[in-house]
Amino acid sequence: MEQKLIQRINELARKSKAEGLTNDEKKEQEHLRSQYRAEFRRNLTQQLEHTYIMDENGKKHKLGK
Repeated sequence: MEQKLIQRINELARKSKAEGLTNDEKKEQEHLRSQYRAEFRRNLTQQLEHTYIMDENGKKHKLGK
């Protein structure tokens, strides 16, 4: 995850709590959050695709959808 993306999301969250955001900043915040969620889902999906479950007989099975 890009550190700059996370830092900007946090900056906007702090500003929102302290003094409020302009309409442009609200749009930017929503865009950045959706980017973050999409990247998070991609990473989680990738991790789950490489996850195996071992049954009681010791056999590995790929985790299904």
